[in-house]
Amino acid sequence: MARVLLRNITKRYDEVVAAENINLEVADQEFLVLVGPSGCGKTTTLRMIAGLEEITEGEIFIGDQFVNNLEPKDRNIAMVFQNYALYPHMKVFDNMVFGLKMRKVPKGEREARVKKAADILGIEDLLQRKPKQLSGGQRQRVALGRAIVRDPQVFLFDEPLSNLDAKLRVQMRTELKKLHESLQATAIYVTHDQVEAMTMGNRIVVMKDGIVQQVGRPLEIYKNPSNHFVAGFIGSPAMNFIKCRLLEEHSDLYIDTGDFKIPLPDFLAEKIKPLRETEFIFGIRPEDFREKGHGPRLAAEEITIKAKVIVIEPIGKEISINISTGTHSLTVVLDADAKVTLHEDIELELNMDKVHLFKKEGGEAAF
Repeated sequence: MARVLLRNITKRYDEVVAAENINLEVADQEFLVLVGPSGCGKTTTLRMIAGLEEITEGEIFIGDQFVNNLEPKDRNIAMVFQNYALYPHMKVFDNMVFGLKMRKVPKGEREARVKKAADILGIEDLLQRKPKQLSGGQRQRVALGRAIVRDPQVFLFDEPLSNLDAKLRVQMRTELKKLHESLQATAIYVTHDQVEAMTMGNRIVVMKDGIVQQVGRPLEIYKNPSNHFVAGFIGSPAMNFIKCRLLEEHSDLYIDTGDFKIPLPDFLAEKIKPLRETEFIFGIRPEDFREKGHGPRLAAEEITIKAKVIVIEPIGKEISINISTGTHSLTVVLDADAKVTLHEDIELELNMDKVHLFKKEGGEAAF
């Protein structure tokens, strides 16, 4: 396997910039996930690595080889697509072996590679079927098998699970992770699903409007988002945001949202004071609340707000509730046994150790 290096990669379509000045190094055997909303440039970036899109500016290396001018077939990569891209008139065995025939791999080696891949993926009994006789999950395994038999330096995945139902997606995520570990492969995976990104990637690259917003390990990005966009995109349910002003009263700092005012603990005040700014975006994740008096306290200093319960959604061991503080609506996740009643008032404690403040202009994290 091999590392992949992108240096100052840019892709323009006339006046439209699809990817801008991307610098990434994917380590040998790493599973890197590109994630972001539709149109953010993640698939364009993957296709440039594959050689399916021409690069406007920049350099791409696979291993130590400069590949800008190499055809896709010469880059020693294998790509798995969203729509499987199987030949409908060919049996599974022929679909898997076709690329090896084109590369003139000897027959005995071809058959051995297909058998090995089929064993790994558990599709030995499907080799004589045609794609129309397979389920979506089986077709995806065949597409994976076709990639595995090539024995590539790098696997590229373009939203390969998006056509599967929710339960099968979860199952296939696990199987892909196991496959990656057994093959010790270098893999670059594109998805718009942040849960998929969080559960699969060794590292995540969050993109927006063709620009890399943040690169890091899943929990690192979850706990320390670099800006307002990343904070809102990573995490489910999404982080709550409220515009606020910073007030100082008797040497103490407060966040004033208009509906409620809460004091800033000393450790946060020390980080905010040097900025000399008064307007921010206050962020807190739904899971960083608790019903007052229910369960252990969240932080050393108990800080609470009062609100009215607008919606209650049971989600198994937890409940998701929508609350109104007056002009602001927030999503809160509580234990399933929390004592909440629709349209009744509730008092909630905030975990001030985990709140976020973002600059009003630009949206960068304030600390």
